[in-house]
Amino acid sequence: MTENTSTVKRQPQAGGMADEIDLQKLFGLLLDHRWLIIGTTLIALFLGAVYSTLATPIYRADALLQVEDKQGGVPGFSELNELFTEESSADAEIQIIRSRMVLGEVIDQLKMDIVVEPDRLPLIGGFGAPAAAPEFVPKPLFAGYRDSETFVTVKSFRVPENLQGKAFTLVEEDGQPTLYLEDQRVGAAAVGNPIKSEDGSIQLDIGEWTYGDEPLTLVKQARADAVNGFRSRLSVSEQGKATGIIAMAMTGSNKARIRTILDTISENYLLQNIKRMSAEAENSLDFLDEQLPEIKEKLTSAEEKLNAYRLKSESVDLSLETQSVLERLVAIEAKINELKIKESEVSARFTREHPAYRTLIQQRGSLIQEKEELNKQIKALPETQQEVLRLMRDVEVNQEIYVGLLNKVQELRIMKAGTVGSVRIIDKALVQPEPVKPKKTLVAILAAMLGAMGSIGYVLVKAAFNRGIESPEQLEEQGISVYASIPLSEHQLKVDRLEALKRRRQKKNKEPIPLLALSAPNDLAVEALRSLRTSLHFAMMEASNKVLMVSGPSPGVGKSFVTANLAAVLAQTGQKVVVIDADMRKGHMHRFFDNMNDEGLSDYLSGQKEQEAVIQATKMENLAFIPRGQVPPNPSELLMHNRFKSLMESLSKEYDIVLVDTPPILAVTDAAIVGQLAGSSLIVTRFGVNSVKEVDITLTRFAQNNVEIKGAILNCMERRASNEYGYYAYEYGSSKES
Repeated sequence: MTENTSTVKRQPQAGGMADEIDLQKLFGLLLDHRWLIIGTTLIALFLGAVYSTLATPIYRADALLQVEDKQGGVPGFSELNELFTEESSADAEIQIIRSRMVLGEVIDQLKMDIVVEPDRLPLIGGFGAPAAAPEFVPKPLFAGYRDSETFVTVKSFRVPENLQGKAFTLVEEDGQPTLYLEDQRVGAAAVGNPIKSEDGSIQLDIGEWTYGDEPLTLVKQARADAVNGFRSRLSVSEQGKATGIIAMAMTGSNKARIRTILDTISENYLLQNIKRMSAEAENSLDFLDEQLPEIKEKLTSAEEKLNAYRLKSESVDLSLETQSVLERLVAIEAKINELKIKESEVSARFTREHPAYRTLIQQRGSLIQEKEELNKQIKALPETQQEVLRLMRDVEVNQEIYVGLLNKVQELRIMKAGTVGSVRIIDKALVQPEPVKPKKTLVAILAAMLGAMGSIGYVLVKAAFNRGIESPEQLEEQGISVYASIPLSEHQLKVDRLEALKRRRQKKNKEPIPLLALSAPNDLAVEALRSLRTSLHFAMMEASNKVLMVSGPSPGVGKSFVTANLAAVLAQTGQKVVVIDADMRKGHMHRFFDNMNDEGLSDYLSGQKEQEAVIQATKMENLAFIPRGQVPPNPSELLMHNRFKSLMESLSKEYDIVLVDTPPILAVTDAAIVGQLAGSSLIVTRFGVNSVKEVDITLTRFAQNNVEIKGAILNCMERRASNEYGYYAYEYGSSKES
């Protein structure tokens, strides 16, 4: 005797093409979820449009500067101009503009480190707040606040370093401005007098004061934070390559504020540039002012010595040759001293390896060598002539040096007064009339794109993690015969939704469920059941008896729906059909037939009722029904009783087909017990719910109990572009004549 094993041969899924991306399926998947994608995109588009409409507009102001090569300022003083001329780099100037020296001065000048604003809740705090001040009323751009009720300006606000960045609260108490830090009172004073803390570390000087009903928040920002925040909103760049044209730009919500800031930056940068250039002349003047008294003292001393020697020697005249030597020597001495002065000035700016420094040293060396040659000539002269020449040389050299220094001092003073700097303002700050952001069209488009991408990503990720069966081919590739693919019925879907609504309102719902085969006989699902009826006709011819068991892997797959409607379709052909609700735990098939459930299968198996008492007639001809009866404590043990076997044998003789609806096999073992007595067995799987792996385990469980599963029924098959299921032919039979 051969064992009764399952005839279904399960094969592993073929590889190769299965691992490839099916573009057609992906496109179909997106097409199936088109309303989700379209809806999400439209919602995102709407939100983007709302944001761009309600968002505070941000404007952009720009200014233009030119950095020129440094020029000495006064024409004709070429020698000095050469000394103070230096190439200016635009990159270096940009860094100067962004430095704390310039930006810090702007912050101090405009009091940008003092923040004054009303104490409101974020986002919702503006609702119910006082209206803004009219446009024609001047409002403080910095260190102040004004609306229709409040007008406050701050002249100065000094706090210790550890309290910088802390929020102070300014209110009015007893008609006086009062300052709080958190809940601690700092101090109060009448308008016009500064508010001071007891130790004097905190001091607030208020200008205008008109207090409304809203407390004001005061914050003294740390200098580093103020500069960094300022710098992050400031854009400085060179226009073109090596043009020396510097463009500055700043964005903000207040047009007047950003324009004022840019103009202040330009002015402060221009002033520091002039100071920097005039500082070189100032340093040279300081050096020359130190040298003049020394040279004058040397000149006076030399003149006194010369006069004294002449009196002593009773006047000595120089020959023409000696006079020529003296003039040459004086000229050389003057040049050497001039080079010494230049060397002192150059040494403060350059190293000894600099070409300018080395040129000065070479020039001085040549003059010293020439001076030594002249000294050799002087040594050949008489002693009296040598002494007179020496004294006259000292006088004339010091006199020439002194006059030269005086001339240079005057030149530097003129140069200092005429310094105009190497920077000029080409364009003052101008605010563009249209806001730079938000760009309404761009924001809306980006929001729509993000919505579309997000919804598409959601669909693809959901599909990637969804292992549910989506086509009969997935079961057939595993060697599982698919007897029928039942489309999802829109009519039944409405009925189920109504049923779920009633179930939520009433914990126990006993109202009948209309049979789809009777309420909508032309439905595509009913047509599929008729096709299943034809297939079963041939399958039951090979069965050992007339018992057909219907089971499934898990609850909620539609076993009872398929069984009840299949019974109705079979009965319509004239066959005598009996349906047994073998789910004695949660069976509800009696609601499909509008029958009572007081007496049923459990009552018969327990010996309380006879067979004739539990068989109930239905509203359909040729269709009988046995409900589950009362819920027993031991359903599995009752099914193993001989009375159940006797019932199956008796019904097989009386009826053309016996349909037995059982609980899911993966939940309880009842289906395995019933399957031992069934001539043929089918399982019901649900589209997108049960996986191929789950069906495989189900068949394995039945095979372990020697139950043969003829095949599967794929229920609730949805028409999707992502699958290749072609049940469209059913529409031919469901069309109605006009």
